[in-house]
Amino acid sequence: MKKIELEIVALSHSITQTHSYAVVLGEVNGLRRLPIVIGGFEAQAIAVALEKMHPSRPLTHDLMKNFMSAFNIDLQEIIICDLQEGIFYSKLVCFSEHDTVEIDSRTSDALALAVRFGCPIFTYEHILESAGILMEDSSSKKKKTTVTTTETTSSPREDLNALSLEELNSLLTEVLEQEDYIRAIAIRDEINSRKKGR
Repeated sequence: MKKIELEIVALSHSITQTHSYAVVLGEVNGLRRLPIVIGGFEAQAIAVALEKMHPSRPLTHDLMKNFMSAFNIDLQEIIICDLQEGIFYSKLVCFSEHDTVEIDSRTSDALALAVRFGCPIFTYEHILESAGILMEDSSSKKKKTTVTTTETTSSPREDLNALSLEELNSLLTEVLEQEDYIRAIAIRDEINSRKKGR
């Protein structure tokens, strides 16, 4: 399968939805985005590395990087390789002098390590097809990585059920313009479940 390279374009936190974070991956030289819900600790670990902060003591992901470096193991790339029931699965592709090994990892941990090692992030077409969101090409310039706090109005599943497919697509465009990726995930999932139900 052909790998598609991604990059972190945003890290989003919802004030109104406690412990809801999303890391948004963008297709390199493409318009698709892949939002992934992650935990607070992992969001912090990614933000610390993105902002190039240096805590006084190493965080868990810093410790892992130090451990790997001490034994001459390099993180070559991470691959978001599967999606099952809304859960993303990833692999760390590690390289040493003698061997290349793939290690199973939670996607949030893999991303935290990828930022620290500066290694590429990949996924496959079928994952982008089922979980990605297509952004409109409003300009040719690439958006910089941002860490945002998004305040969302509560949008229960029942509210989405009441909307037509056309209204859902319109709402998706609106929340993406506001960079409310948490809400966009719920809307995208509702659209996908309706398409599957046809």
